Amino acid sequence: MSLITAILIFFPLASIPILYLVKQEHVKMASLASTLVSLVLSLFVVLNFQIIPDTQFLLDYWWIESLGISFKVGIDGISLLMVLLTNFLMPLVVISNMNRDQTHVRHYHAMILATQMAFIGVFTSLDGFLFYIFWELSLIPMYFISLFWGKERRIPVTFKFFLYTLTGSLILLVALIYLYLQTPAPHSFDIEAFKNLNLSLAEQSLIFWGLFLGFAIKVPLFPLHGWLPDTHTEAPTQGTLLLAGVMLKMGIYGVIRWLLPIVPEGVMEWKDWAITLGVIGIIYASCIAIVQKDFKRLIAFSSIGHLGLTIAGIFALNIQGLQGGLLQAVNHGITSVGLFFVADIIYDRMHTREISKLGGIVHKAPTMAIFFMIMLLGSIGLPLTNGFVGEFLLFLGLYQYNVWFTAVAGLGIILGAVYMLRSYQRVMLGETNSHTEEFTDMLMSEKVVLGALAVAVFAIGIYPKMLLSYAEPALVQILEQYSTLLTLN
Repeated sequence: MSLITAILIFFPLASIPILYLVKQEHVKMASLASTLVSLVLSLFVVLNFQIIPDTQFLLDYWWIESLGISFKVGIDGISLLMVLLTNFLMPLVVISNMNRDQTHVRHYHAMILATQMAFIGVFTSLDGFLFYIFWELSLIPMYFISLFWGKERRIPVTFKFFLYTLTGSLILLVALIYLYLQTPAPHSFDIEAFKNLNLSLAEQSLIFWGLFLGFAIKVPLFPLHGWLPDTHTEAPTQGTLLLAGVMLKMGIYGVIRWLLPIVPEGVMEWKDWAITLGVIGIIYASCIAIVQKDFKRLIAFSSIGHLGLTIAGIFALNIQGLQGGLLQAVNHGITSVGLFFVADIIYDRMHTREISKLGGIVHKAPTMAIFFMIMLLGSIGLPLTNGFVGEFLLFLGLYQYNVWFTAVAGLGIILGAVYMLRSYQRVMLGETNSHTEEFTDMLMSEKVVLGALAVAVFAIGIYPKMLLSYAEPALVQILEQYSTLLTLN
């Protein structure tokens, strides 16, 4: 059973040669088959998963023994949710490309599968060096997807994306190396060795900012968000979906998995700053989203606001905030993929994303209007949708920490409803115009993608326990080390 984690990581990579062996017209189906196998493997893990805080399906053997680097991977409730999200979304990413013309289709889908491999590696690594390797590997295929298959401004925008994320990665690496050097000789990158370090408050503060900045750029958190809107706008459809659905969640996961357990005193010292940045990001991104003329950029700024709330709730350091943060990472992956896919369907037909040029699409594409509304309601947190549960837990956790933070963050709900509902009104309702008169309804592949996402929106909204129960023991274990610190503070 311990090999299942390694299989989950490397199966997408092992599938890549098949893409170069089959006929070109079968490449997309081969890619889809690979992602579906990964999804089945994930469900196998779920069925054999015990709801306990311990890491399961653990595989640990020396990789570079002289440097204390091991290939240590495993799955607990926290990583399980991220693995499920990744492998649920990957088949939908491939299906979204089924009816699109694509140059160099073999290379394109090879990059998609390579990205999947890196994502799973990040979410299962328990060795700091291995974690960093997968963290960096996820950047490489995303870079090439955006650079070679992006839109007109792809070169400068992709360079900015690469520069931002590489800077964050280097800061993260410095923090990991410092932790490594503080472990007893022979040094180790093992996460358990990091947790057992007895660091001073000054050291913990330095490590806190090293890890936090590395993760915050990936989220991205205000004011480190500058790369995101342009990257979303210029990336191809599948690049946008991979970025919104999974890559941004690496930062959230890093905070929960690596930052909170390793430097608890540093977290206690600086948590108010992290919450403040998250709350500022909510209001800032919401205000910018309201005035956006480009529909895709509007969704990109809404992501910054949602993930700012996620960070704020996590640093409230209670079980509601942590559960809400992890669940909302999953929820945002689902709803943002749906919204971005709607935006790309519109662009594919109309060759514009300017909101002022749209309108009346509901008369031409009623099915898409329904799916768009479901994704929108999940995004603004309507009861019985997935977003409601995540936001409720986040606000409950934040309220228990500080009512004023909660009051300011709550404005984000109002502003979110304003820009999302107004965009729906301007894009979908009203009369058709010369641009939208010839709009056609959804293809079967598009219905499959949005239909699967819609099911997930309601399934999690109606029965969130199916996900929360898996993660709760591991989250409680993280919080146990804070009980004494919270009492002293």
